[in-house]
Amino acid sequence: MPETKSLSPKRWFILPKWEELPLDMRSDSVRPYYDALNKHKTGLFFKRMLDIFASLILIVLLGIPMIVIAIMIKCDSKGPVFFRQERVTSYGARFKIHKFRTMVNNADKIGTSVTVDNDVRITKVGSKLRNHRLDEFPQLFDVLSGNMSFVGTRPEVVKYVDRYSDEMKATLLMPAGITSIASIEYKDEAELLENASDADAVYINEILPAKMKYNLNSIKEFSFFKDIGVLFKTVAAVF
Repeated sequence: MPETKSLSPKRWFILPKWEELPLDMRSDSVRPYYDALNKHKTGLFFKRMLDIFASLILIVLLGIPMIVIAIMIKCDSKGPVFFRQERVTSYGARFKIHKFRTMVNNADKIGTSVTVDNDVRITKVGSKLRNHRLDEFPQLFDVLSGNMSFVGTRPEVVKYVDRYSDEMKATLLMPAGITSIASIEYKDEAELLENASDADAVYINEILPAKMKYNLNSIKEFSFFKDIGVLFKTVAAVF
């Protein structure tokens, strides 16, 4: 997918005119989702305000725990504290996500882009972080910057977004998110891929389309208060 230069993901909450969207998003398949969001401009604004204020508060509250986690990662294995990988967010723009590194260094170069259960690349500390989703704490900085939101379609790597159908591209009308109904329903995704002979193929042909049904429905039925509900469901799912 070509990078979008005319639209900034940081201003996703101000829905652009239809004519300003990337050409590959201006399709009959995307239009119903755009029209649905266009009716909730106030909700989009409050969604962004929540992202800003909540991420700022959490960054302050979780500052010390994140420092402790960073020290644990450095003591456990060689490599950087953070895992940075190019992902896709609103309007097809690309950004490098912030996550605590839970695998051996350069794991993305020695295996598939999806993680299976009992993946040998996962470190000891990384396993504990992943079990409680603590590796996602640094994404608070991505939320604050506007590249992500608390609730939204999980940010995919470019090669998966390149396989999106026209309708799936409607999810790019909103920023990528830390959590979503799809994330909750597929929280055990790694287990589903564990015995796959080709994890990438299974993810692209089976899991991704199934998750997208939830993501597309969330776009069409977007409301600020439904986002709040997803956050509570996520907390319940984690615990």
